[in-house]
Amino acid sequence: MKRYIYIIIFIAFYGKGFAQIENGSENHQFELIDTEFVNWMNRVDSLVNAHYYFRPDTLVFGEIHRDSIIRELPDSVYRERISAIHSPVELSFNDQVRRNLDFYIERAYRQIPRLLALSSYYFPMFEEIFDEYGLPYELKYLAVIESALNPEAVSRVGATGLWQFMYATGKMQGLEINSYVDERRDPVASTHAACQFLQSLYDVYDDWMLVLAAYNCGPGNVNRAIIRAGGKDNFWDIYHYLPRETRNYVPAFIAVNYIFEYYDQHGFVAEKIDIFGPVDTVHINNDMHFDQIAACVNITKEDLRFLNPQYKRDLIPAKNKTRHLLLPVELIADFVRAEDTIHLHKESFYLNPAKIAYSPTSSSTGTYPAASQPSGTKTLTYTIKSGDAIGLIASWYDVNISELKAWNGLYSNTIRAGKKLTIYVPEAKAASYEMVNKMSKAAKQKREGVHPETGTAAPEPLDPNYEYYTVKSGDNPWIIAQKFPGVSPSDILALNGIQNASALKVGQKLKIRKKT
Repeated sequence: MKRYIYIIIFIAFYGKGFAQIENGSENHQFELIDTEFVNWMNRVDSLVNAHYYFRPDTLVFGEIHRDSIIRELPDSVYRERISAIHSPVELSFNDQVRRNLDFYIERAYRQIPRLLALSSYYFPMFEEIFDEYGLPYELKYLAVIESALNPEAVSRVGATGLWQFMYATGKMQGLEINSYVDERRDPVASTHAACQFLQSLYDVYDDWMLVLAAYNCGPGNVNRAIIRAGGKDNFWDIYHYLPRETRNYVPAFIAVNYIFEYYDQHGFVAEKIDIFGPVDTVHINNDMHFDQIAACVNITKEDLRFLNPQYKRDLIPAKNKTRHLLLPVELIADFVRAEDTIHLHKESFYLNPAKIAYSPTSSSTGTYPAASQPSGTKTLTYTIKSGDAIGLIASWYDVNISELKAWNGLYSNTIRAGKKLTIYVPEAKAASYEMVNKMSKAAKQKREGVHPETGTAAPEPLDPNYEYYTVKSGDNPWIIAQKFPGVSPSDILALNGIQNASALKVGQKLKIRKKT
């Protein structure tokens, strides 16, 4: 049926040409029409075989209020609900998972509505590609943890895109990365690459929990953890031997599964944002700039960037290679009809290499001019600490992430410890926010045993009933345990109340065992 519709459109485009042929026009006119017909039908094949992504009907959209969120639930409820999720990936409940659930529901609650809305665009795409590779659909939640469903996300170490590929890994997976194109930011291409990478990891470990860990920290770290755990190959058995980030990564994955499965049970709704409905791909064979397209077709440059984030400079470099452009379905015919006009529109300006600049979202500096201070507000300064996230900071001050980024000239959600953020709050509330800052700092110092006036940590008194060991450079629980026969790394961690094995500090006194 679709093919007939497109043939009708073809006749509407080229009906005049057919009439000339019937009237006995010259043969070269027929050849022209025939070439155009072939080109058009190639486009039709693309349209008929393309994938259409729709918003799931199950999402509820609306506005969220903090007081309406259900936060406090007993462990038994979480455990029962998680056990009811059918998945090839082992989903269990424990204290680590509970901490991540509390984080999302208590502190990152502002981000959940937007993630739900974005998922209605990305998840159908992910699931279709996962189905092609025969992978568990639940792996789509990795993109929530990796990038918060932002294809332009860039980590502090350069990992990029929805699936946060490093440059070398992206190249290894066959993704194109150059001055104009970065397929790590292409939702479809990067998802195929992620599936291939995940499948290769599963071929090694035959365990999805270990695959998740290896995806985060690399197979080398997982292999070393297995060796240190005496050959055990269960994630929770090697938990203490993994890097700190990875120990939190898998529980976070389980928590995100829970959030998306039971978000409505906590009072969450999807944010009302403009998400595209069905989209389709057209092939481009000439260089073309987003500004040229926006000038000739009813679509903004910002929407083109959202749909096609892989083009780093707003330019589609198709002179020597066929490229694809994603557009809303209703604009496909308009684009095809106007393609020649688009390519020629101010060609000498838009296709001049000297004038092609990075779009703000791909600036190498990571910033663009900051927005001005809103009237009636007071300026506060927040120093970013290790473990902070821009969404959390925004929620603490009751501002939007977009506002916080605009005030500080940030184009992505990436922030670095030690940097300062400018925050504008209503003058009437400034004093209360400043007090919160002071209380937060004092509480942190108390937890860390730091004297509030001197800023130095008070040494913890040693228990005369225990043997102690002073941590040296390069030590870890496994190395220390080898020095004391009969003592295991887990014994040392448990005796000293340490959950993060990588958090040992040089000079730290560790209890080893009771004196005999």
